[in-house]
Amino acid sequence: MFTRALSVFAAAVFSLSALAAGPEAFEGHDYARVKNPQPVATGSKVEVLEFFWYRCPHCFQLEPALNGWLKTLPKDAQVRRVPAVFRPDWMPGAKLYYTLEQMNLLGKLHDKVFDAYHVENINLNDPAVLGGWIAKQGVDRKKFEGIYDSFSVQSKATQGARLVTAYAITGVPAFVIDGKYTTSVSMTGSPERLFEVLDQLVVKARAERSGKKAAR
Repeated sequence: MFTRALSVFAAAVFSLSALAAGPEAFEGHDYARVKNPQPVATGSKVEVLEFFWYRCPHCFQLEPALNGWLKTLPKDAQVRRVPAVFRPDWMPGAKLYYTLEQMNLLGKLHDKVFDAYHVENINLNDPAVLGGWIAKQGVDRKKFEGIYDSFSVQSKATQGARLVTAYAITGVPAFVIDGKYTTSVSMTGSPERLFEVLDQLVVKARAERSGKKAAR
């Protein structure tokens, strides 16, 4: 419960600092350029990828503040969450995410999955435990397990693993803006600064799309 309290505190801090633009983001410190820029999947909108892992304590602690920041996201930007896969034992979490996405249950259960791992100490990597937990959430267990084991979910999870390699992601949580820039709390030094940098990079990417110089 202590870690959840810290998460709530982080969200409160974000709400107080959201209006401050902060100092200009410094390349090589606050963010880095992607060596091999990748195409985005958001069309005309600036893409913000969040690489995460359900079992990552840092992802869990950042989640409330991240949800607060998402409410401030401009209409011409779109966040895509990508469950990272660095090892085989990360794959169940990725498949769980994409199954919930396909069943339109992320809004209801995304945060509960984090709580299950970090607050309730439930091992959702165990298929039997996961099936029982899903049933307790009022979800059709048989339908869930069918989608969880489907080729489409496996393909999406594998694609997420490829994105980790394409963007040279080495840890989570990490963010990629419009296929060009990466940043993380480890780079910015704090969650508050992370969101300032993300805001600036969204503006930068928008300006680059329109061929204009980002204004400060």
